[in-house]
Amino acid sequence: MNSETVKLQEERTQLFKDLYRGQMPKRVPVRAGLTSEAGIAYAGKDIKTVHWRTAEFYDVMAYLGERLIVDSAPMKPHVMRNPYRYQVLGAKTIVMNKEGYVQHPEVHGLEPEEYPDFIADPHRCILETILPRLYEGLNQSPVQNALNLTKAYKVYKDQAMALGADYAKIIDRFGYAKSVPGGFTEAPLDYVADFIRSFSGVSKDMRRHPQELMDAAEAVLPILINQGLGPVRTIDARVFMPLHMAPFMNTKQFEKFYWPTFKKIVEAFYAAGMGVDLFVEQDWMRYLDYLKELPGPIVMRFEYGDPKIIKEKLGDKHIVSGLYPISILKTESKQACIDKAKELVDILAPGGGYIFDIDKEVLSLGSVNMDNLIAVTNFVREYGVY
Repeated sequence: MNSETVKLQEERTQLFKDLYRGQMPKRVPVRAGLTSEAGIAYAGKDIKTVHWRTAEFYDVMAYLGERLIVDSAPMKPHVMRNPYRYQVLGAKTIVMNKEGYVQHPEVHGLEPEEYPDFIADPHRCILETILPRLYEGLNQSPVQNALNLTKAYKVYKDQAMALGADYAKIIDRFGYAKSVPGGFTEAPLDYVADFIRSFSGVSKDMRRHPQELMDAAEAVLPILINQGLGPVRTIDARVFMPLHMAPFMNTKQFEKFYWPTFKKIVEAFYAAGMGVDLFVEQDWMRYLDYLKELPGPIVMRFEYGDPKIIKEKLGDKHIVSGLYPISILKTESKQACIDKAKELVDILAPGGGYIFDIDKEVLSLGSVNMDNLIAVTNFVREYGVY
């Protein structure tokens, strides 16, 4: 790294450090992310091919870094949904379609009559009942199960190490903000909905098995806390949590099934000294008063909502992000896209506690005009100075 890049990286890193400590940064930090599929397509490469050829991810990340100038890396390599390990495991949970997109079908591994076993010992139930149902490679003989698990872990670790090394090189090459290793986890009810009982299963269980559903969320809480705790316990080490189920519940259901364990898990990370980053999916306007109760400052990236009300209710405690509608990047003129960015900055930036970001990652290259996204991020970087 040359001295200018080192200085740029230090300045970018300090922007986030200040925000996490409730201090006013020099300017509004700018984020904008692409999924690996969109990034690969933008670089002119075949999505399926690159997912299987780990070494090509570096060129994809570099191509994007040279064009989209933001403060944190705009694309991370596809480590969590590694196709190698899912193929070895015979996964029904994560599958790749013919175009190369990695998707999560609606599947479940636990039947409602099995709730008592799950609640009594969720770890054992996951190992002995749920995983064999969701992964054909773990539904073989004990010896074959062990071999498949070992192979899956080996290919995952090999790819993760290679991609991690390339990602670190990209961070330094472009002077992106440095981050402290954090963690990833889910709200307990979201975890039960994702792979244990499925979205539709949990929706039914709120009516048919309410107590067992609540008990299941409590039962997995220690597992999910442990999963999210990173190797470093500082406010700069962030636990990322995407939030799924709450917008599809009525308020009484949210208060009964979702909120109690969600609040506990967030409080546990702050008690451990870590920070939390939430992706607040869909519309949480009904729940802003609940979010304000959480310890802070938490980074809350909103997909939808009224920015004025969100700023008014949460801006004095939490860090607001998102809300820039990705849809207009495809349909509107460059100037209209910039005007929308200015509107959001003018509402959300005063007093600090704001990270500019689009409302969701770019899922496919066809969903945006990249020239508009580049123009917007360039504008905010210059305009959002305190």
